[in-house]
Amino acid sequence: MEPLRTVSAAVCLLLALWWTTPGLACNEAVCASIVSKCMLTGSCKCDMTDLSNCTCCKECSECLDNLYEECCYCFKMCPKPERSWSDLAMHSEVEEFHDPEIGLFSTLTNKHDPKQRWISYTFPVDHQIVDFGHKYQIRIVSVDESAPEGGTEPQQVTVNCTVAYLTQCRSWAKCSFSCQTMGARSVRWFHNGCCECIGSTCINFGINESRCLGCSDGIEDMLHDEGELSDDQLDQVLMAEMTEVCLRCSEDDNEEIPDAELDEALMAYGDDPGNVLK
Repeated sequence: MEPLRTVSAAVCLLLALWWTTPGLACNEAVCASIVSKCMLTGSCKCDMTDLSNCTCCKECSECLDNLYEECCYCFKMCPKPERSWSDLAMHSEVEEFHDPEIGLFSTLTNKHDPKQRWISYTFPVDHQIVDFGHKYQIRIVSVDESAPEGGTEPQQVTVNCTVAYLTQCRSWAKCSFSCQTMGARSVRWFHNGCCECIGSTCINFGINESRCLGCSDGIEDMLHDEGELSDDQLDQVLMAEMTEVCLRCSEDDNEEIPDAELDEALMAYGDDPGNVLK
């Protein structure tokens, strides 16, 4: 029963860390598994109040591996992240591609994707003719006829812009590659992992808003959408399963908790494979 006691202690310590960590500084959905592993191996077992004299920080960072940046604050061994999930969704990076396959992008996005790999939005945008030049080989939808009679020639054209939001979160590199393979002219990648592929006739890099269906703004938003929970209620929901594991381990040493049930509690509603921070 010693391994089970060790697991119980790790779970309870993990529960304490999350309970005392405000906001989303320690993201349960992303960090539960790796934090549990590092506690069980003892890689992060030392006093981290004085980081200049931390005896296990190097070993702990190696244990956290690629999730160090996302999960180091779970052990208070790095500064608290300043941005929340909603903040991340409001910041983005853009890139423009050379020689895009305009026809391919149009073919892929002009109808609903049956496999739901992306969702497309088409909307009109105005281009100034003087800047329009011969950059695009497109069909003009309409011409602005607001100029008074006898006035100058219309100075702008209205064309359809199409963008495609990929359903799943992905890294910046994968986002850029995916949009290139679809024939997009440019890409906008949001810091929450949402990837927007942008057609050739769009301006200002498409829509400056994260709309990916399978790329939530974090576990809090997912739970709020399902039950409209308050912050206090959300904390209670997230901690309930882990608390139950702690109590069961301490009350009955002879009762072993199935691995699947323990994993489920540790993961606190699962480690979403589409999460941006993976």
